[in-house]
Amino acid sequence: MDKNSEKAERFRKLAEKRTNEVLKKLKILGNCSNRSVYEYSQSDIVKIFSAIDSKIREAKARFRFPKHKKFKL
Repeated sequence: MDKNSEKAERFRKLAEKRTNEVLKKLKILGNCSNRSVYEYSQSDIVKIFSAIDSKIREAKARFRFPKHKKFKL
């Protein structure tokens, strides 16, 4: 196996694991929507999902825009 395919496999395994963890946590967060057990306002919901949306945008941007490389002649 060449170096690139090893990196791709390592990425796939780690990204899959981390994505499943995020999805599980989002499902658990959804459990808080039960109004017979919890009380919350629309403002609370906006704050929660604004924070989540912001972190998603940040993570996506890291994949789209490579880190700045140092200038070299």
